[in-house]
Order: sequence, then structure tokens, then C-alpha cells
Amino acid sequence: MDTTNLVQAMVSGLLLGLPYGLIAMGLSIIWGVMNIVNFAHGEFLMVSMYITLGLYTFWHFSPVMSIPVSAVILFGTGWLVYRYIVSKVMSGPMLAQVVVTFGLSAFLQGLFLFLFTGNYRTVKVSGILSQSTNIHGVYVSYPQVIASLITIVVTLFLSWFMKNTMTGRAIMATEIDRETAKLMGIDTEKVNALSFGIGLACVGIAGAILSSYYYISPYVGLLFGLMSFVIVALGGFGSITGAVIAAIIIGEVESLGGVLVGPAYKYALVFSLYLIVIFIKPRGFFGW
Repeated sequence: MDTTNLVQAMVSGLLLGLPYGLIAMGLSIIWGVMNIVNFAHGEFLMVSMYITLGLYTFWHFSPVMSIPVSAVILFGTGWLVYRYIVSKVMSGPMLAQVVVTFGLSAFLQGLFLFLFTGNYRTVKVSGILSQSTNIHGVYVSYPQVIASLITIVVTLFLSWFMKNTMTGRAIMATEIDRETAKLMGIDTEKVNALSFGIGLACVGIAGAILSSYYYISPYVGLLFGLMSFVIVALGGFGSITGAVIAAIIIGEVESLGGVLVGPAYKYALVFSLYLIVIFIKPRGFFGW
């Protein structure tokens, strides 16, 4: 392989990994704070993508313009889902929690399959969102660059929010030790609802920006949801920075593996890396 192709693979891996990180951040917050596996995480990403498609179809919103709308809708959805569904099984056995989120995943997938069929759809973008450039033989897609920059901005904001606000510190305290947080007067139920809302707001943002260059279908959340679980396990439950770093690593392994070994083996390499890291460091790179 020549140098240009190697650089192309590395750049593609970075631009692939950063949006993965934005999706995984939301799952990491939910998983870290509530210790519950949200199997519907990928399906909420799919919902966000359909919201973006609807905003474009009826009001000609570009995917970037759709970001705040999608984020607010998904935040509100997350709050309601926790209050009226997830909270009912929080004190129950792990199996009940798994069944609830898995059932929600199946429901959302079936509902959108009924409403929109299984056909692939796309948002017909224009302007900079439809352009790319070639830098010394390395192809760079502007939509992926914008998605990556938005991921960096959201990561920095969430990191600042968690460390420098009372609400963020309450979330971190609940994540580290729920019982002690209760003794300190923190309303952990409100923290749970807020965390679920923030987690889904992240996929709301991710779904909007992914719609500018990725197909939309009721099954689109399957791959992204699965990759999010791997990334969170590698980065550490509840770690925002860990989710992004792990996502970049996964993106590079997927891209370089597809070029050096073969496209058919890239996901095998990703899951092999996951197994190796979990055996060596079960809490991930940055887990508590």
C-alpha cells in the first residue's frame, strides 16, 4: 500500500470514528449513571434521522438546521421514556430492565417500518453539505468534517457542563455512588431522567448530522447501536472523553482493517479488539 492510500484510510477512520463517539457518549451517560443497558439507543438515532428527513421534506431544513430541533425532541422523549417506562423497572431485576429497553427497540423499529416501509431514504443536501475536496490525493468529505467538528464541540461542552455546573456534578456524583449522592440531598430520580434526556439528545444531534451523508431506514440504528456498546465498553462506563477516544480507535481499526486486511473482516477486527481490551481492562480505558 502506498502512503497516500494509508493516509486516506487514517483520515477516513478519524472522520468515521468521531460521529461514533457522539452516539456512544449518550449511551455512556445513561449506562454510567443508571447502570442500565439501553438496547433502544440505536433506534432513537433512527428516530432522529427520520425527524431530520421530515424537517427537510416539509420545511426544507438542512441537517445542520435540524440539529437543535432534533436534540430538543429527543431530550424530551428521553425524559418521558424514563419517567413513564424505564423508572418502573429500575428497582426490578436486570432481566426486567433488559426486556423493557429491548421491547422499546423492537417497538420503534416495527412502528417506523409500518409508517415508512423498509425503503432507504436520503436527505438531498446542497451547498457545502454536498461537497468534498481532495488534498494531495486524500479525499475529504465536508459533511463528515462538519459531523466531526460538531462532535468535538458537543464533547467539550458536555465535559465543561459535567465539571463546572451543579447539575453536572450531581450527575457525576450519582454515577460514582448513588447511595452517597442520596445522603447528600441529590434527587437521583431527577438525575436519572435528566441523564436519559441528555443521552438521547446526543443521538438527536448525531442523527441530524448523519442524515447529511448516510441512508435512512428503520434498520439504520442496528449497526450504530452495536458499535456504541463496543465503544462504551472500551472507553469506560460514564466517561465522555473515553467514549470519544475509544470511538476514534474503533474508527481507525475499521478503516485500516478494511484496507489492509479486507472489508469482509473489518468488523471481526473491531470485535477482536473489544475482547482483548475487556480481558485486560474490564472497566475500559477510563472507567471508574
